Amino acid sequence: MARPSRLSEEDYQRLAAFRLSLREFLARTEANARSVGLTPQQHQALLSIKGGYPGRQTISISELADHLLIKNHSAVELVSRLVKADLVTRAPSSDDRRTVCVTVTARGEALLAELSKASLEELATSGEAMRRLVDELERSWPDAGRAD
Repeated sequence: MARPSRLSEEDYQRLAAFRLSLREFLARTEANARSVGLTPQQHQALLSIKGGYPGRQTISISELADHLLIKNHSAVELVSRLVKADLVTRAPSSDDRRTVCVTVTARGEALLAELSKASLEELATSGEAMRRLVDELERSWPDAGRAD
């Protein structure tokens, strides 16, 4: 199917509605993080360490920086705050002593589990509306995101 040459009013409305849904989801998850004493970035860091690299419970600080789209020195500072709060531990890698690896502590796991349950409940509520909007956008722009 050929790509439309112009965006329709409905396309703009769907994009706006989808962006609003995403922002609402993020706002609620950020509020949940704050309610347990974490910043949204700390919550995202814990989630990235725990689930960002399947099959691994430990990641390097540079992998964390990549996952959070931040500079390495910012990830170092973030990890220092998480260590101080007893949410993660850091240690030199057994493979390369120059690499510092980060692991979530039991306390961090408990907070992350609480926040993740709330996030999944939120997705169960808002996810269907987001899927519907994505489906409508894909029908309107079937080749979007594909290389020409």
